[in-house]
Amino acid sequence: MQVSAAGNGAFTRFWIAEIATVLAYQMMVVAIGWQIYDLTGSALDLGLIGLAHFGAQILCSLPAGHVADRYDRRRVALVCQVVQCSAAIVLALGSRAGWLTSSVAYAVVFAIGTATTFQSPALRAMLPGLVETRWLSRAVAWSNTTKKIAVIVGPALGGAFYLAGPSIVYATSAASFLVAGAVIVGIRRRPPAGPHEPPTLASMLAGFAFIRSHPVILGAISLDLFATLVGGVTALLPIYARDILATGPEGLGLLRAAPAAGAVLASAYLARFPLNDHVGRIMFVCVAIFGAATVVFGTSQLLALSLAALMVLGAADMVSVVIRSTLVQLDTPDAMRGRVSAVNSLFTGTSNQLGQFWAGLMATLMGTVPAVVFGGCSTLVVVALWMRLFPGLDRRRRLAQAEPSPEAP
Repeated sequence: MQVSAAGNGAFTRFWIAEIATVLAYQMMVVAIGWQIYDLTGSALDLGLIGLAHFGAQILCSLPAGHVADRYDRRRVALVCQVVQCSAAIVLALGSRAGWLTSSVAYAVVFAIGTATTFQSPALRAMLPGLVETRWLSRAVAWSNTTKKIAVIVGPALGGAFYLAGPSIVYATSAASFLVAGAVIVGIRRRPPAGPHEPPTLASMLAGFAFIRSHPVILGAISLDLFATLVGGVTALLPIYARDILATGPEGLGLLRAAPAAGAVLASAYLARFPLNDHVGRIMFVCVAIFGAATVVFGTSQLLALSLAALMVLGAADMVSVVIRSTLVQLDTPDAMRGRVSAVNSLFTGTSNQLGQFWAGLMATLMGTVPAVVFGGCSTLVVVALWMRLFPGLDRRRRLAQAEPSPEAP
């Protein structure tokens, strides 16, 4: 993909760093989960791994946005790579020497979660400065394509390397983080987005205030938040695989991979053929397709139909993600991008985590199939309601239609 003549080299480095980081993280997550279960045999301990990462995200999201807006984003991302590389080395040494315990693993996971929380808004805010505005949607789509592929490939690599021992997985992850850090160093330096002001509460909450005062951004972010919260099905896939579709672990693997496969196809298409008109309406239509596909999946008793529904679901979600990400970046001044991206990441992470809990709760109360169908129908209701609450988003025609707002102090 030709991003732009001037920014192509910088974007290529950014892209390589993202791939290396996602691969390293996915390999490490697989190894940590498997090793902790080997050590403890406890499903609760597996849940605590996710809780440690989620806790770091909740605690650090707002400070991370402030840091991304007040310091050199390249340096912030580099420090995060160093922290993750060091964490992987600790895990490798602990596994090799036999002193790694679950408590040490939780502490390392918390450190990794902290690093990824600071890294995410810095990288997101960095991207618009690497490409021309007219190429940004393609860059976002291309970035999402490769990250989805890495999410699919990374766990497979981690599982394969684990056969040689967990220390091999962690050492490979450390090397991948090291590559990402080295590539980030080569990205042309961007000056700090604003003065080095103290991290006051008002500064850290400025992302919320900015989003609240911009209906298009608020509508786009909250639409994804509520659609994901009520319409998620990932947590219930094991039940569908075993009890409804009568398939085994291999079927579950296919079900988990199907949304990612649909997302890869959609983002690859958008990278080549970017959206040029009626982007707000397209976003609403795609979220509605997400809800309808959820209903189809919920009622299906055929594996092929279920896989097709999940691929459509994943593709529709990816189109919505690309539109939302690009709108948020283009409508946010550079001095605010870190904090707005941090709030966006916080909402996304929270909706994914709570969405899984909500799906499990509703399945317990209503039954699995009624819960999924209810979730898909609820998503359609959210779309209809949001079209009335945010008419500006519905009428938004072009991604770069409006000039960015004046930079915040």
